[in-house]
Amino acid sequence: MSTGRKTVTAFLTIICGLLLVILGLCAGWPLWVWPLVAVTVLGAPLLVVKVAGGRRDPLPRELLLEPDLPIPPLERREQHIAQVALPSREADYDFVFSAVVRWCPCDTSGDAPVINPGALAIDAVLERARRITELRSPSRASLVAHELNGELGVMRPDGSGRVEAMADNVTLVLSEHDQARLDKLAAVRKDEAVWEHERKYEQSRRAYLGDDVLQDTGSAVVWWLARNDDRVEKAVKDIGLLAQLSSAANNKDVPEQFQHMVPYPVPEPEPMPFLGNGHGPTGPFAPVDGHEPVQPPETPVSAADHAGALMEAMGLAEGDPRQALFARQLAHVAAAYASPEEVEELLRRFDTPEDPEPEPDANPGPEPEPEPDGAANVGQSW
Repeated sequence: MSTGRKTVTAFLTIICGLLLVILGLCAGWPLWVWPLVAVTVLGAPLLVVKVAGGRRDPLPRELLLEPDLPIPPLERREQHIAQVALPSREADYDFVFSAVVRWCPCDTSGDAPVINPGALAIDAVLERARRITELRSPSRASLVAHELNGELGVMRPDGSGRVEAMADNVTLVLSEHDQARLDKLAAVRKDEAVWEHERKYEQSRRAYLGDDVLQDTGSAVVWWLARNDDRVEKAVKDIGLLAQLSSAANNKDVPEQFQHMVPYPVPEPEPMPFLGNGHGPTGPFAPVDGHEPVQPPETPVSAADHAGALMEAMGLAEGDPRQALFARQLAHVAAAYASPEEVEELLRRFDTPEDPEPEPDANPGPEPEPEPDGAANVGQSW
């Protein structure tokens, strides 16, 4: 009988004795009953102990004599792997894989070689994961992570059949730089798609307006009536405007039958005023109707024309002898800067040849008046 059992028996004996004493006092038992009660209280535990001692102990006695044997350490059959690059469908964009790999060895024959079950299990899990990720787009990393959790959550044997492996707590992400690049590419593709649609829409509108609506004046009028079928009078008033618009869209002149209806006729070019040959008031620098002089493009202004305008502004009229003197002086100065042709033209136009000396007359007339001082001093001024 063990120590614990004896303690329980003594505790029950005391409780039973106390209960009988309380019951006897309350019932008023006679004195001869109390010895019987005492014998019962003391004999019942002894009887119980004797009966319990006759029962067979469930554990053999020899085993109880042996000391406690050490419990062998449990083999750890899981390993955490992190930051493993797995290929994706796009080149140079790898997934980053992390998981907890668990395994259990398979029954093998006694002559099988010693293995590293953890390494075999990790290799089997990564191989299963790679077959999935290499077919998936890197932009769907979170979706592929849930797919891997379901696929790798089943314990399956490896290629050698020595271990069964599975993976738990699978995470699959992209690096920050790759994710930023993919986001930028996605934004560019969206903008390009929007621009392409806008370009096609604009091309369609141009083709519709140019090839259909504004093909000719009749098409433009029909299009306007189709959009404003209750404003016929307005359409009639705008025929000239529509004719001009359709002609401009096709780079053509307005047809003759519609020219009198055009609200904005093309102004006819004004005739160029005749400016003469560069002499007198009709020269290249002469004013035209109070405006700046206009030089005709077909007759370019030469240096002699400019010299004639200068002489006219100085008051040297044509035929004035001072004009020839001024022309010679001007040609002498211009020879250092102008071409010989221009100098020759200046002299030919303004420097008239001198008159031949007259023959002596028998009756000479009165002496000629002396030239004014201005003509004598022109050469000195230059």
